[in-house]
Amino acid sequence: MPFARLAAATTPTCHIGLGLAAVGRPGYINLGRDRDLPPDRTVEAMRERTHDLLDAAYAQGVRYFDAARSYGRSEEFLAGWLRERPDVDDVVVGSKWGYTYTADWSPDAEQHEVKDHGVATYERQRGETDALLGERLDLYQIHSLTPDSPALTDKHLHARLAEAAARGATVGFSTSGPAQADAIRAALAVTVGGEPLFRTVQSTYNALETSAEPALAEAHAAGLTVIVKEGMANGRLAGPQAPAALRTVAEETALGCDAVALALVLRRPWAGVVLSGAATVGQLGSNLHAAAVDLDDDQADRLGALVEEPAAYWAHRGQLPWH
Repeated sequence: MPFARLAAATTPTCHIGLGLAAVGRPGYINLGRDRDLPPDRTVEAMRERTHDLLDAAYAQGVRYFDAARSYGRSEEFLAGWLRERPDVDDVVVGSKWGYTYTADWSPDAEQHEVKDHGVATYERQRGETDALLGERLDLYQIHSLTPDSPALTDKHLHARLAEAAARGATVGFSTSGPAQADAIRAALAVTVGGEPLFRTVQSTYNALETSAEPALAEAHAAGLTVIVKEGMANGRLAGPQAPAALRTVAEETALGCDAVALALVLRRPWAGVVLSGAATVGQLGSNLHAAAVDLDDDQADRLGALVEEPAAYWAHRGQLPWH
């Protein structure tokens, strides 16, 4: 599996990846993003910002980069960066299909993406991804599985994904919503020819939303690589808006709330890769300090008191405005 390259990496940040959701398109829901990016978010300006982040991440030991068809031009930006740096051959590249970007590069669009987990969407988007990333694509994930997704029961889709796996791709899935654990367990039961179909799972897990933890531990035990997204809860765990308990622990460690929030996730034995969703090089550098945070049990317990009910967490997330 391509993630063996991460396991063999010697840099302390090899288990932190860079997600491109916040910089592949002009509008996204992360808090503070309106200040993090220039007001003139042209394609070229966002491409330059993405390349700056990729350069900084690679220089500091990050080796996993995560994109998606619905992240605007994230695949295009990542592909361009890879072409300009042919010597960069030790990274793992992941992307996702299942959402179509519909905002037409407008942060004020009424609808930014449309979800469809059907075979036709997979075929179309796989072709689009291949045209951009080609052989550099290591991991292709179903975007945001929920328990009611037809992708869990569509045998024709499973066969097509198994064919991709037979050709060398790693097939995975991501999850969202208050029933992530149910979606993970349902996906673990999907087999083709008696063999498990999925080799990776990417889920939301952070100090506020921990409900998927038992299922993620089960996935890890079953041999899947676990990728954690939204470790800072779309910015709720960073900066002055962070909960008081988190700010206190950050003061004790002399590092930022963001680093502590990500360190809490890195502490989990099942977490293979934890994503930074940084929009600036400064944010990325602060996020990467997570590898140096050594939380003790008392600090971890205090942060554990921040957990919210899944329904409340996801309702709050659903109300975050697109910036």
